[in-house]
Amino acid sequence: MEKYFFEAAMLVCFGASWPVSIAKALRTKFVRGKSPVFMVLVMVGYLSGMAHKVLNPDPATGHVHPVIWLYAFNLVMVAVDFSLYLRFRDNPEKVSF
Repeated sequence: MEKYFFEAAMLVCFGASWPVSIAKALRTKFVRGKSPVFMVLVMVGYLSGMAHKVLNPDPATGHVHPVIWLYAFNLVMVAVDFSLYLRFRDNPEKVSF
């Protein structure tokens, strides 16, 4: 049970930053400094984690462990952030005085 707790804690901690990034992109409509390569690598990592969960079910129950939903939720958030990057990547920086 501990291994799932720590895995879930890792996913919650990693996932905590994406809503902030999404909110900032929506508020400013500016995405300079974001790395699309990084976001794609993170999405591949989450997909790999999900594949591992599907291919190696929980030995105690024989079912896919529910922590897969944290992988899926994080994947969706990164995909939303990536789509905002694609949408706003050509926007000029707004200068405020």
